[in-house]
Amino acid sequence: MPAYPGDATREIASAFETLPRGSVVSEVARRLLERFTSGDIEPGTRLPPERALAESLGVGRSAVREALAALELLGIVDVRPGSGTYLRGAASELLPKTLSWGLMLGQRRTRDLIEVRNELEVQAARLAAERATEEELALMREHLESMRKHEGDLQQFVDADLRFHLQIGLSAGNPVLLDLLQSLRSLIRVWVDRALHDEHHIRLAVEEHTRVYEGIASRDPARADEAMQAHMLTASQRLVASLDSNGS
Repeated sequence: MPAYPGDATREIASAFETLPRGSVVSEVARRLLERFTSGDIEPGTRLPPERALAESLGVGRSAVREALAALELLGIVDVRPGSGTYLRGAASELLPKTLSWGLMLGQRRTRDLIEVRNELEVQAARLAAERATEEELALMREHLESMRKHEGDLQQFVDADLRFHLQIGLSAGNPVLLDLLQSLRSLIRVWVDRALHDEHHIRLAVEEHTRVYEGIASRDPARADEAMQAHMLTASQRLVASLDSNGS
């Protein structure tokens, strides 16, 4: 795949203008998305490192990292640990509008999105139980083990959680369903991060994910359905509690 080494990498990074203070992550995401869909960067290109982007935009690396994570969930970039971040391809015309809507989304509308997300996750689990390959099941196990390993590191835990669900969506073998799930997860990610805030919730989440994995690995759609429904019920309760605590 093409890459931007040396001066070329700095050239891409320098194309971004320093951002004003305010909603930093949302502005970073918007600016990155605008640049990535400009047609100036070829699909498959390795993008500048977080540090270079952060310096060009005049923000912290954490803001760039969060923005890239959101764009990854939307399917615009591919973050490969140890390798870099790559542009997947041309984003559809609707994605910028979807991202803008999500970044300005109110708490009340978020409740509606949670309901829709729940049903889609259950459908994805059912399909994954029918269609997942052995290699895909191994990836699910890997993400599940990562969740267990990082129970004491919230950010790493949430990342592993998201990747577990992303793999289920991929294994469902339905691109439309996957695109919808990626968009919804990105839109409510901020609330997911806030919902898991103590050891009890984290341990419970691991147990729920384990049952979901076992249902899919057993090739039993009904069992996967039941496990995911149970997980979505408690996950939704945590999310709604997080919304309530923030004045919804």
